[in-house]
Amino acid sequence: MSNLVSTEWLNDHLGDDHLCILDCSWHLPTAKRNALGEFEDAHISGAQFFDIDAISSTETPLPHMLPSPEKFGTEVGKLGATNNSKIICYDSVGLFSAARVWWMFKVFGHDNVVVLDGGLKKWLAEGRATVAGKAKPAAGNFTANFRANMVKSMTEVASEGSQIADARSPTRFRGEEPEPRAGVKPGHIPNASNVHYASLLNSDGTLKPHVELTKIFATARIDLEKPITTSCGSGVTAAIVTLALTALGAKHHSLYDGSWAEWGASDRENALG
Repeated sequence: MSNLVSTEWLNDHLGDDHLCILDCSWHLPTAKRNALGEFEDAHISGAQFFDIDAISSTETPLPHMLPSPEKFGTEVGKLGATNNSKIICYDSVGLFSAARVWWMFKVFGHDNVVVLDGGLKKWLAEGRATVAGKAKPAAGNFTANFRANMVKSMTEVASEGSQIADARSPTRFRGEEPEPRAGVKPGHIPNASNVHYASLLNSDGTLKPHVELTKIFATARIDLEKPITTSCGSGVTAAIVTLALTALGAKHHSLYDGSWAEWGASDRENALG
């Protein structure tokens, strides 16, 4: 899986030239966790903290929407990223928010980016070393080039008729539990299919093998040969579905950045059950 890298590989390549390691940990507000504080308590040597909420658009009330290419380039440059960097994205859960940052780099034209399979969870379980303290970034120079075909707006999702793979839990998808954000109604986009991101992962936070991923999409009646739009609550776990689709070689897929945080707060039709 060329978009993933193992903990063994990273451990053997710490300190390599042009390696840029990013702790991309992010948690729902309901989790009551401080990702930056946890980073400062323990992170992989050489890692910088990528703040998903800070490196986002300030022009919309929606959570952590994509920033402008100029802002993305400036902010990741502050973390030491360059256009020659091999970017390693990981998070503390295993595979959760790291996929979002992997996708962001792809959107902004950088293909030399991978996700640490199993993340910090697997790294720690294997007894690998971490360091504490604030990050010490070495400034880099990164030029972003936006790939519009990788992103979908609400209008496009409503009008294009692509298959929609919703990464939220089955109970949220069916509208059986309240949404974590105020003003967002329960349910899902009409005609969407539920592909819960957790179903794509092993217990150690690694991505499941191809044969299992293929069965999951088939069960959800997602045709990998046809256009697919991934969605979730706010565009974070949708990227895990995008990562799985990429691993399977699916060519025609994009991510609905506003996701249910936008659709569920709008006056557009929603589905239940």
